Formats: sequence, structure tokens, C-alpha cells
Amino acid sequence: MSSWAADFYSHRLDRTRPLWEMALIEGLPEGRWAIAHKTHHCLVDGVGSVDVAYLLLDTEPNPPERTFVPRSSPANPSLTWPFAPRPPQSIAHVAEAGARVARAGLHAAAHPHEAWDRSRALADLIVRDELIGAPPTSLNGPIGSTRRFAVVNRPLDELKTIRRRLGGSINDVVLAACTTGLRRLFLARGEEPPHRGLRAMVPMNVRQDSERLALGNRISSLFVDLPVAVEGGHERHKRIARATRRLKSSDAATGAAAMLDLAALAPPVVHATLARSLYATRLFNVTITNVPGPQMPLYAHGALLREVHPVVPLAAAHSVGIAIFSYNGVITFGVIADSESTPDIDVLTDGIEQGIDELLALVRSADRPATIHQAN
Repeated sequence: MSSWAADFYSHRLDRTRPLWEMALIEGLPEGRWAIAHKTHHCLVDGVGSVDVAYLLLDTEPNPPERTFVPRSSPANPSLTWPFAPRPPQSIAHVAEAGARVARAGLHAAAHPHEAWDRSRALADLIVRDELIGAPPTSLNGPIGSTRRFAVVNRPLDELKTIRRRLGGSINDVVLAACTTGLRRLFLARGEEPPHRGLRAMVPMNVRQDSERLALGNRISSLFVDLPVAVEGGHERHKRIARATRRLKSSDAATGAAAMLDLAALAPPVVHATLARSLYATRLFNVTITNVPGPQMPLYAHGALLREVHPVVPLAAAHSVGIAIFSYNGVITFGVIADSESTPDIDVLTDGIEQGIDELLALVRSADRPATIHQAN
């Protein structure tokens, strides 16, 4: 299954067709089947794709039939544009971009303090992250077109137990486990882990409740330095929790969101330049994205959805990406890697499991004396 998925995600979407693709995989053990799909990030982000999944899947094995009412078309389609022919696509795009710029300018004029905060946050982002940059590592170099894919499944309760005892968030536990895996990957390669940390781009959802089921991309990013040079798992977790808490209370996400908004308003050449700068190797070394999923069983045609294997696309010169998704009590780490530069993907996945085991052992050893005392 993993090899089939690696091949499926090795091929780019056909730009002459709608930017999504879905495949049915049959012949799996025990009569099971699977659906693989990929969608361009310009259409929907990770959180939005979860909302779409609710439309495709059922919450019970035998749901009542749905009644679909077709949308009515205009009585006289020729009257859609009664006074002028439909404008050329290029003119329509220019007009739409001009309208967005005008709306942005009006909003900035009406909210000067917000505009100032966003501008300052954008400047801080450029100075802090662009000038300092991410450290050079073996994870960042030329990559090919073929991929390797592997998954790690763990009970979600294990991560919740670690969070309760050690503090922070589930995402902090996830990042700590990934840090252990990346550290072990460097050591297995005979490479010294960067002393000032490995910089991870951690997408953050900025989608509001009113934007549920809306298409498009509503993701900003935090840049977290993962302490891969630190030996102890507990200390790595503490540093990550401290760093993410500081970033969340700062303007880091606001600055990244401001750059994304600026890119959306820019002409195509400037837009491409800004987009490349956001995903350049000097900004980050690896992408780690964690999307919470539904904690209840879902079904398709009466069949139980057993697992969800998440995938994050690789940016240029980034040989490894890690996507995490939780569903029905199980959290899954989906690791995708360039097949040529990362033949040792199993070292990373084993390291992620060892990172979780290390934190669990710490928690259980701390709980053991209290349990013995209560028994006496």
C-alpha cells in the first residue's frame, strides 16, 4: 500500500485538467479497499479538506438516502450579460485584482492600528526568519520526482497522557516525537544535528468558523526551531512547548499571514517571487503539519473507514515532509520523502515511534511511585 501511494504521489497533477485527482485501490487484504486523492493547495487546505470529507463520507453505516435538488438555471441564459459581451478572462482577472487591492486599502484606512501591527509583524518575520535563515542540512538539496511513503500509527490517548503529565499541547508532543526521529536520522547519517535547531514550518489554521466548507487556502505558518541537538527527550519537549507558546503569543503568525495576503494582491511576477521566498530553504528545513480529524467512525457505502494516511507535498529542495492526522482515537504520522536522497526513511519513522515511547516511559516512571504509595 505504501509503495502504491508513493508512486501515486510521485506524479504531478495534470495542469490541463481540474487540479484534483482520485483513485480507487482494490484488492487489499481481507477484502478491503481504499481511496487515494490529491488536491492542489490552491483549492483547499488541510483543515478545509476535513470539512469536505464530511460531505463525502457518512457518520453511520446505513444512512438515509439524501435528496439532491438541482440548481435551477436562468430562464433565459442569453440575458445573463444583457448589455455587453462577457469580458476577456485577462480583463476579468485584472478587474478582480483591482477590486481586491481597493478593498485592502479601504480596510487598512479604516483600521490603522491593525494595519500597523500587520506591517510590523511582517517586518519582524523578514528580519528574524529571512536574515537569520535555516541551517544547512542533508534534508535540503536537489530532489527528484519519485517519492517514498511510510506511516506510523499510535493511539491518540498516548499523546493525551503525555500532554496531561508534561504540559503543552498535543501539537507539542507531535513536534517532540518528530524531533526525536529527525535527530536519529542525522545521527544515523553521521551528520551532526544543528546546534541552534532544525527549523520546521508548522502550518497554522486561520480559518474562521464562518469559513467552514469554503474552498481556498486559509493557512498561515509558524517557524519552530526543533532542538535536534539536545539529547534528552524530556528536555526537547520542554523547549518545544516553550518555543511554541512564545510564538503563539507573538506576531509571528500575523507576519506570515500578511505576506500571504500581500502575495494574493500582487501581480503574477511579484506573486511568484513572494511565494518562492515563503517556501525557500533559507526559511525552513522541513514541513510538519498536524490536522485534527473527527473522533468518530466514518463510513463509505457501508464500509468503515479504518485509517487515514495524510500526505504533505514536498517543496523544492526539501527532501522530507511529515503530515499528522488524528481519526477515531488513532493518530497517524505520514512521512513522505524524496526516494533518491532519503532511502533511510525507516530510520525517521522508527525514531518517531521511539520519541513517543521515550516520553511515555518518562510519564509512567513518574506515576509509578504514586501508584505504589496509594496501594500501601
